[in-house]
Amino acid sequence: MADSADNANLPESVEQTADLLQSGDYVAGRDLATVVFLALRMRRPLLLEGEAGVGKTEIAKVLAKTLTRELIRLQCFEGLDLAGAAYEWDYPRQMVAIRLAEATGRAKEVSGTLYSRDYLIARPLLAALERHEGGPPVLLIDEIDRADEPFEAFLLEILSDFQLSIPEYGTVRAEQPPIVVITSNRTREVHDALRRRCLYHWVEYPSHEDEARIVALKAPGIGAELRGQLVAFIHSLREQELYKAPGVAETIDWANALTQLDVVALTPEIVNDTLGSLLKYQDDIARLRGSEAARLLAEIQNAA
Repeated sequence: MADSADNANLPESVEQTADLLQSGDYVAGRDLATVVFLALRMRRPLLLEGEAGVGKTEIAKVLAKTLTRELIRLQCFEGLDLAGAAYEWDYPRQMVAIRLAEATGRAKEVSGTLYSRDYLIARPLLAALERHEGGPPVLLIDEIDRADEPFEAFLLEILSDFQLSIPEYGTVRAEQPPIVVITSNRTREVHDALRRRCLYHWVEYPSHEDEARIVALKAPGIGAELRGQLVAFIHSLREQELYKAPGVAETIDWANALTQLDVVALTPEIVNDTLGSLLKYQDDIARLRGSEAARLLAEIQNAA
């Protein structure tokens, strides 16, 4: 258990955690609020999986905002290595120091300082372990499934012991562990060794009621009738065979687009004209445009 100073501004219950997320305009069910609460209190990394656009990354952003912590983001990609993720040595500065030392006859003296902190460039993983005045930062390791599998091995020491071993320098240990949030869209399976070091939660698409609350928070200019139609239409779309079903991010985009167009109710014409705010692949747009969009809209209106 973390000490009292470390936990000073952390929520003390699941209910407080839900309220904390709500204060950052994030609508969370009790299951998600529970795992976030446990991750914060137990100082365990949190692994969030789910479809793209369901709000995984937003959780880290909201925690940083509501806890007034720095957000340090590591965006994963194929080929990511330690130099991009953790640290690298400032070789140009080291070479300049060597040349100056040779010119002044201090070559032996400077050789012992070349691998000091002054020449170490901190990337996100190292930066998250170092001291921060506002308290331990939120470290977001985003889309870990996009990185190569061997990269996960680099993370194990940090996720287990909140430390990073640098051969030329030594071991950097966090005085206070960062709040670690790892996201995955599950384009590949994350290794068991990483999973064991984390608390886990699968982030579902929100319920109709919760998504309506999200739209009300993120697009407050939209009317209640249109909000209900919009959410019902999107939930209907998620039941269709699409290449990429719309996520919550697309729901918010569409709601804001309709607000800009001063739409008060959905019509087949409006849906056809604004599908690019909702669907991101031409095959999906072509499949929905026209009669299919009109059919889905008619089903929603008849069920209302």
